[in-house]
Amino acid sequence: MRVVILENAKAVANFGADKIASLIKTKPQCTLGLATGSTPIKLYQQLIEQYKSQQLSFSDVSTFNLDEYLGLDGLHPQSYRYFMNENLFDHIDIDKRNTYVPIGNTSHPDQACFEFEQTLKSKGGVDLQLLGIGRNGHIGFNEPSSSLTSRTRVKTLTEDTINANKRFFKKEEFQPHLAITMGIGTISEAREVLLLATGYDKADAIQNAVEGPLAARCPASILQLHPNVTFVIDEKAAQKLQDIAFYKHIERENMRLKERTAR
Repeated sequence: MRVVILENAKAVANFGADKIASLIKTKPQCTLGLATGSTPIKLYQQLIEQYKSQQLSFSDVSTFNLDEYLGLDGLHPQSYRYFMNENLFDHIDIDKRNTYVPIGNTSHPDQACFEFEQTLKSKGGVDLQLLGIGRNGHIGFNEPSSSLTSRTRVKTLTEDTINANKRFFKKEEFQPHLAITMGIGTISEAREVLLLATGYDKADAIQNAVEGPLAARCPASILQLHPNVTFVIDEKAAQKLQDIAFYKHIERENMRLKERTAR
């Protein structure tokens, strides 16, 4: 596990965008696992800028999104398909036929989950999975108590998650309490994982995920077992870690090694 502690949210976004851009340049036909929420937006803005400046092309890239609200179609402003179109897909040269978001308005959710998994398998799996983390340690919509080997399925959202997302819905508007999400087992199969977190409100979740026990009460703790995972966090999200000085020391040594090998 690599823990990168940076000054602020902008630095976190820049680091993540550069890592994704490097993968695309190395492997133009790569498969990305993508996330929604406030944390990835700045990262997506950086990727859009790199595309517009002709540094990057997404023409051969495939993407799979972590989750979608059950009961919302892709045209709903609060659906995650809409989010991805607005914040990334509509602004780059990606073929939308190669962008896979769970189908939220399906009348056969179990079949939709199975087909999502099969499509992901047919693409050879995820090369790099982008993640955020909830205040309770959830990844995707895998809330505490989720099976650590779970596959894509329908999940009931916790009251905390529902309340946290309430601000996005009008008072009289239907707000889903169910979602389709990649399972923790599915996420863990990505060849590389990149988790971004910023702000004081993520400090407990980061401490539990990085330094706490491996436990279903903090789904992100499963990443301790992943062979290629990077947590990229700002100073605020890092504040409750016990080994901050050690993580920063490791990164300084990594940078020195990178500089020596580049000569």
